[in-house]
Amino acid sequence: MKKILLLATLLTLTPTLLEMKADDYATLHEEKIQNPMLWADVPDPDVIRVDDTFYMVSTTMHLMPGAPIMASKDLKNWETIGYIFDKLTDSPKYDLQQGTVYGRGQWATSLKYHHGKFYALLAPNERGTMGDTYIFSAEKAEGPWTIVSRMRHFHDCSLFFDDDNRVYVIYGTGELMELKPDLSDVIEGTHQQIFQREEDEKGLLEGSRMIKHNGKYYLLMISHTYAPGRHRREVCYRADDIHGPYEKQVILESEFGGFSYEAQGTIVDTQDGDWYGIIFQDRGGVGRVLTLMPCRWIDGWPMLGDENGKVPDAIRPLRSSQPTTAIVKSDGFTADRLGLHWQWNHNPIDAAWSLTERPGFLRLKTNRIVKNLYLAPNTLTQRMEGPTCSGSIAIDISKMKDGDCAGLAAFNSDTGALMVKKKGKKLILEMQELSVALTERDKEVTSVTEKIIESVSLSSPLSTLYLRIDADFRPVNGHGKDIANFYYSLDREQWTKIGTTDYQLRFDWQRFFMGTKFGIFCYATKKPGGYIDIDKFCYEKGKP
Repeated sequence: MKKILLLATLLTLTPTLLEMKADDYATLHEEKIQNPMLWADVPDPDVIRVDDTFYMVSTTMHLMPGAPIMASKDLKNWETIGYIFDKLTDSPKYDLQQGTVYGRGQWATSLKYHHGKFYALLAPNERGTMGDTYIFSAEKAEGPWTIVSRMRHFHDCSLFFDDDNRVYVIYGTGELMELKPDLSDVIEGTHQQIFQREEDEKGLLEGSRMIKHNGKYYLLMISHTYAPGRHRREVCYRADDIHGPYEKQVILESEFGGFSYEAQGTIVDTQDGDWYGIIFQDRGGVGRVLTLMPCRWIDGWPMLGDENGKVPDAIRPLRSSQPTTAIVKSDGFTADRLGLHWQWNHNPIDAAWSLTERPGFLRLKTNRIVKNLYLAPNTLTQRMEGPTCSGSIAIDISKMKDGDCAGLAAFNSDTGALMVKKKGKKLILEMQELSVALTERDKEVTSVTEKIIESVSLSSPLSTLYLRIDADFRPVNGHGKDIANFYYSLDREQWTKIGTTDYQLRFDWQRFFMGTKFGIFCYATKKPGGYIDIDKFCYEKGKP
């Protein structure tokens, strides 16, 4: 019977597979959405669809601007189209003063569209103070976004507009509160624990995403079970009434690509009525990557994965021949505004960078005296991507001052850096390995271990230097290679390797909680006033 049904399905395709030519097969294969859908650090996704466009928000923590909004027509080609906020200013720590917000800041934003407006709810995770929850709104997903209200902290929360226009926030481990109609605050006395944890839920439940489908309420959550051989899974709680009672179903329990089990994300429908799941997976040094999979409604449950409940290697495209877009890009710095693919490490000092003082170049100026890279303002970042990637810069170092440090880094709590140092009139290029220690409460930098692996004296005067980092995140033996190699050039033709062979890139949730980024930096250790000019950032991503 199954064979008969399969044949009937194949014969209904237009054009049928029997009529397809070899070129058609090749095109279909080329256009398939390969998993990971985004092989880059895009954790805690929330995805919605408005008409024919999908919009997604992700966690970027200490990077600014924050809460990036990405858009796609086909769930394959994504592009950053805006940010919910430019800066967070509740604490001097966002300015790298009196501590830092490494691994803190904006987490797990909830994105919604209601009555012609976009809404976003986010709660900066400030351990110790637990920052307020913000609600933002915008007429367009690109922004501008404005603050609607601020209220108490809700962890990993989901904003939910019901059909009767009542509004709720679902958070924590199955907690709910109703909001006032104008979203100005919660309605006191509405707190409810909507379900009790079962015996098989031994670990943390979080990452709430609430949707309504065919009159039923579905709360998707990540379950850290900590059972032998099972690290995490995606569960769903279902009810006929938002207040319960709820029943539970495991909707995804699948490892993928030789890595561990994955969970946390959401589901979204297409204009044609198909459903998909967007779920992230921890992948070591590259960060937490996104996978795309079918969502089948079986007995009223949104079951994720292929017919065997597993994350597929690839799925057919939703729409063919869409323009290729990306969230990581090369940049010639010819525009008068910084591209949306860039983010600063913490709040930038706006007076200390420019795209107009030397048109066609990004100028980074030193502005205050700091001890190390982790305290340096205005480090500019982009994600690294798998399976392999390469990023290089052309850097004019002729205006550096004594004590200045500048260059290109594989930036994380453990960092590999190509660092140019100005010592008196001498210029030295070092390949360094850096590791930062942070306090638990304030994320204050207590120490930085600096290990010089190799140094090269640069001839003076020297104007332009080329620096390059190649990264490899391909899977091997149940984990990623997670290695980087470092190069420099005087002419961008002949590249010389420097420093560690296969520097190990790491993911540490207790410090940065983030995948490795390309970081362009310039800071002063003796006196401000120096600067560098970046001519271009060239980026290449390897094919899966």
